[in-house]
Amino acid sequence: MVLLDQFKLPIWSTNITNNASNTTIGVILDTGNFVLTDTSNSSDFLWESFDEPTNVWLTRSKLGRNKVTGLTTRVVSWKNSTDPSPGFYTLEIDPDGSSQFIHLWNNSDIYWAAGNWTGTMFAGVPEMASYPKSLLNYEYVNNDDKSYFVYLTNEEKGTAMFVMEVSGQVKAVAWMEAVQDWVPFLAMPKAQCSVYFVCGSFAMCSENTYTFCSCLRGFSKQYQGDWLYGNPRGGCTRNARLQCGGSGSNSSKAEMDGFYAQAVSKLPDKTWSVAATSLDECKASCLNDCSCTAYHYGDKCSLWYGDLINLVASTDGSDAQNIYIRLAASEFSSSKKPSKALIIGATTGGAIIVTAIIIIGALSIFRKRSFSQVSKVEGSLVVFKYRYLQSLTKNFSERLGKGSFGSVYKGMAADGTLIAVKKLDSVFQGEKQFRAEVSTIGTIQHVNLIRLLGFCTEGSKKILVYEYMLNGSLDRWLFGSTSVPLNWKTRHQIALGTAKGLAYLHEKCRSCIIHCDIKPENVLLDASFVPKIADFGLAKLVGRDLSRVLTTMRGTIGYLAPEWISGTAITAKADVFSYGMMLFEIISGKRNSAWHQEGAETFFPVLVATRLPEGNIGALFDSEIIQDANLQELERACKVACWCVQDEENTRPTMGEIVQILEGLLDISMPPVPSYLQVLAEHSKFSSDEASH
Repeated sequence: MVLLDQFKLPIWSTNITNNASNTTIGVILDTGNFVLTDTSNSSDFLWESFDEPTNVWLTRSKLGRNKVTGLTTRVVSWKNSTDPSPGFYTLEIDPDGSSQFIHLWNNSDIYWAAGNWTGTMFAGVPEMASYPKSLLNYEYVNNDDKSYFVYLTNEEKGTAMFVMEVSGQVKAVAWMEAVQDWVPFLAMPKAQCSVYFVCGSFAMCSENTYTFCSCLRGFSKQYQGDWLYGNPRGGCTRNARLQCGGSGSNSSKAEMDGFYAQAVSKLPDKTWSVAATSLDECKASCLNDCSCTAYHYGDKCSLWYGDLINLVASTDGSDAQNIYIRLAASEFSSSKKPSKALIIGATTGGAIIVTAIIIIGALSIFRKRSFSQVSKVEGSLVVFKYRYLQSLTKNFSERLGKGSFGSVYKGMAADGTLIAVKKLDSVFQGEKQFRAEVSTIGTIQHVNLIRLLGFCTEGSKKILVYEYMLNGSLDRWLFGSTSVPLNWKTRHQIALGTAKGLAYLHEKCRSCIIHCDIKPENVLLDASFVPKIADFGLAKLVGRDLSRVLTTMRGTIGYLAPEWISGTAITAKADVFSYGMMLFEIISGKRNSAWHQEGAETFFPVLVATRLPEGNIGALFDSEIIQDANLQELERACKVACWCVQDEENTRPTMGEIVQILEGLLDISMPPVPSYLQVLAEHSKFSSDEASH
């Protein structure tokens, strides 16, 4: 089998010939293995894709080494998320003969080893002890002819695979039917910053930041387009040239290079040791050597030459150690008047920079076309081109859902990160107003609010790009036919987290943000079921006095506060009402209107409001909920829900008070039955009496 390019020239082949017959066929087996076989002997494979895996290790495929032929079966990352050609990271069995996997960068540097196979797990991956063994079963074979690993999946439990990502991590992922997606349950190495060259030169890796990589002080991103596409391996470049003005040079002291202390938890690789008995001696050794980039003094003096790579930031300061990085004198603030030489140097440097910008601008025409698809960054937001978002979403082919403001589509960024792309419907604001409101949304960050990554505005096309939530929206878990029932602890976590997010919008932002459309469809869940409120800020912003009227009524029937109907001013208490209605559904796991009692349809909030005073709220719930529920939390949540849906908005609690109540920090009294629920209760009782007669 041969693959040809547009000029009919071969670019890949299986490198086999079948002289026995002309009846070679290709078959994709149920395992995913694509095989070439002869029809006269279909069990004898002439070639199989399992012998040449790309970036995925599938069940039943062997990863190892043929000791007779020398052939090594390895998994290699893609070059980037859109280019499947071989990348820089490789997973393979240890060629030295030990029973472990190793990760290599550029087929040369080992940056991670799994540890020897113990029969149940790899010694260096203790987290394997907690992952689902009923799903995967490993087998290690080592004899005179070959050594390899193979794994099988329990098809009744699900299916799984291993993927070498462009980021250099191997992710074990399992298919979750409930969310119709692959869910990662193991990463090797566990920390992204353990990957070799993950941030390129003169950059810092931090596990505590969303983007992992950032340039060191005195350096800027070398290829801005690459970084925007999630590929920071191009690293960073100096903002100012080094003077290299050592003590023996003609340069004045003011022009000498300096050093700044950078706290790190991991020092760069490839260090040199020199004789020095103090920090000052170590500094002098580096300063007087023009090729020295940085130094560190601990139990010895360590120097670095050339590019600095693999720096890792300290997470809490407990493991911090200082490395002193060389910078030009101009990078350090000074109150002295700049010298004539410095002015001339700055002018010359400016001319060089301008020239470089012109050259780079010219060269950028010939760079990858995709670089033009991200135009710039506004604040913390990336401005995307519409055609680029079309590419990331495969022309908006996979719709995740549709809400009050538009449809949401699944996409994948250049680094393999999943994104949610929302196409807004009927946006009437002008360009300037739209950008201003989006910029405001971009500055709002809270653990229980979905994060806005960027946007697109081209004519009538208005699009928002958000982080992707692995477990989808709350309604799929509460009402979906394939969903697994959520236990009470998870439901309480979701209710409390959503309340915290709303409290932040109402009380902590510069201007009170009323959501106007709180419902389970707008509460998204991450991999740990932490709730994230979506669509906030898409309705109008109002003043902190909460007195301005929102001219366009939004929301969804069933969650709307009475004031939406009466036409009175809309305040944050409208969100409180909607939250209460949603809280009833979180508590019960059903739509409020989907309850039946004695054969008649019953509105669930009516049942709760009328049963609460009787003190027998547990009788309303299924045994699955009650068996693991904290009954005090359950009763408290029911009271909160009833207070939230009171007729008069001034009797409803604030979201800040709701957070305190759910946390058990604030007492709550027995709520009265709202008048409209009382009417529904009497109507339900009347209907039930009529049916009995």
